[in-house]
Amino acid sequence: MVRPKGLLLFHGAGGDKDHDVFVLIEEELQIPVRRVNFSYRNQGKRRPPPPAQKLVDEVRTIASSWAMDLRIPSSHILLGGRSMGGRVASMAVAGGLKSRGLVLLSYPLHPVGKPEKLRTDHFAKIERPCLFVSGDKDPFGKPALFNECLNSIPAKVTLNWLIGQGHNPKKDLKILTASLKQWVEGLR
Repeated sequence: MVRPKGLLLFHGAGGDKDHDVFVLIEEELQIPVRRVNFSYRNQGKRRPPPPAQKLVDEVRTIASSWAMDLRIPSSHILLGGRSMGGRVASMAVAGGLKSRGLVLLSYPLHPVGKPEKLRTDHFAKIERPCLFVSGDKDPFGKPALFNECLNSIPAKVTLNWLIGQGHNPKKDLKILTASLKQWVEGLR
């Protein structure tokens, strides 16, 4: 397998490309990082996200465009993001978008308070290495449920917990970037 040549990050439903975690990742990672706003976010902070499939289509378009800019195949780029952004990136990869792997931060396994409505149907089609980093107090998915759901991904999965953190980690962010750097190095 080829060494990752870049990381493309998509924001969560209420966030944007300038999220503190994204900025820190860009500063710390030794490969190019591109932080992206979905088009709905560029139309105003209060706009709700469109249906997931529209965002999946945006991920495909942006990944292809960035790969062309870098003059590499999209299969050399890591895709991912925070919460909804990571979810739609994983859906794009499960749907056939070539990538080197997935970086999924604060992945929303289900809506808050509705663990029966899992957002994991596509996991069985993910055939790229995955890194999941979440707070162990995240209301979008508890550790036991993550352990259960991630078994359906046929690719290698790495799961790192930010202890005592929720959906939007504020402390120990160097742990997040250190685990990401170590994971990227392991893909070489």
